[in-house]
Amino acid sequence: LLLSAGFSAMASAAEDVTGLWQTIDDETGQPKSIVEITEVNGSLQGKVVKLLLKPNDTLCEACEGDLHQQPVVGMTIMSGLSKDGDEYNDGEIIDPENGKSYRCKLWLEDGQLKVRGYIGFLYRTQSWQRVTAAQ
Repeated sequence: LLLSAGFSAMASAAEDVTGLWQTIDDETGQPKSIVEITEVNGSLQGKVVKLLLKPNDTLCEACEGDLHQQPVVGMTIMSGLSKDGDEYNDGEIIDPENGKSYRCKLWLEDGQLKVRGYIGFLYRTQSWQRVTAAQ
């Protein structure tokens, strides 16, 4: 019984999307940032905790409104995602590179977090890698 409970706990931890994730630059394939995904009031949000290709004091010059000229590190770039089966849907993600926001959904696949931002029928999916600590 204890062995079964242990495997069950490991399986649910493996399916958990919360934690630290390394984003990958679409053009270069290089690790770009570390994002921490947490659950807040029943929905997921993601916050940039470290930049890997730029200085950590980089500001979001392309962002509009309250995010304009704000530090990217500490910025909540993903919000409003709610669980729907094996996916999280109905969220929003902001790309600090261009300041644009997109509808967002995410899911786990082969140990990677698939993050899809989309407008209408157009979308882009990134594969994020889990990390154990902010590198």
